[in-house]
Amino acid sequence: MTMTSLTFSRRTALFAGAALPLVGLAPRPAQAAAGMMGATTPTHHRFKLGGFEVTTLLVGTRTTEKPQETFGLNATPEDFAALAAANFLPADKTQNFFTPTLVNTGAELILFDTGLAPEAITGALAAAGYTPDQIDVVVLTHMHGDHIGGIAGEAPTFANARYVAGATEFDHWTKAGNEGFDTKVKPLAEKMTMIDDGASVAPGITAMAAVGHTPGHMVFRIESEGKPLMLTADTVNHYVFSLQRPDWEVKFDADKAKAAATRKSLLGMIAADRLPFIGYHMPFPAIGYLEAQGDGFRLVPASYQFMLEG
Repeated sequence: MTMTSLTFSRRTALFAGAALPLVGLAPRPAQAAAGMMGATTPTHHRFKLGGFEVTTLLVGTRTTEKPQETFGLNATPEDFAALAAANFLPADKTQNFFTPTLVNTGAELILFDTGLAPEAITGALAAAGYTPDQIDVVVLTHMHGDHIGGIAGEAPTFANARYVAGATEFDHWTKAGNEGFDTKVKPLAEKMTMIDDGASVAPGITAMAAVGHTPGHMVFRIESEGKPLMLTADTVNHYVFSLQRPDWEVKFDADKAKAAATRKSLLGMIAADRLPFIGYHMPFPAIGYLEAQGDGFRLVPASYQFMLEG
């Protein structure tokens, strides 16, 4: 007998023997199916940036209909549908995300934007392990309702915080007669530090003017131990329609030509310098990189890069 046939015989006998006890067993009755659990929604995402700790907070997400009424106002319906299809997206719906960012510098806990309502931002903070009274600084990138809504209800949400806002932005909305600004932000004026382009919010955090979305819209460069990150706020409102076609007009941009110019300039810098960025309305956890692509940019979502920070 050859070695091959011996091996085969032993294996055959082993499996045959193992199967013997199963012969004649009655089939088990079917078990009840497990109940549906429902989709999950994340609440926060935390990572290291040099000596800082950065947490993105999901304070809300919603589905909207007829997205071309918001994005791509100057695009043809055919071009809009084609770009959606090329990116595996429907052309008749979008999912929007609202993502304030929390930066722990080791000396201060700094919150960028506050979401739509106090209960949403406090709930997201609680899920991430923080309480509102721990916030030292609240920075407002601009004064749209989905960025200032959580700053106050019947009382200020962040009892121990000081506030930072762009001087141009604050002055514009002071004259605009906007109810949300007048009731939530204006009463905090005495605690508000007004800043301009290039101002330092804290060591390692620098403001940059990025106008167009609003008259005083600001973005922020964060850097710790040589590790940079850009907070782009509402420079980009959709990860496909505004990134891949930065010249497409967005309904909520106050000055659409300036907003498009800002997108091209800021996104071009981020792509050229290979910087990570957080966009307020990007798909959660809202952090990624940009690759230049034709006249626009492609989002490369962050994967494990920040896990390697240790």
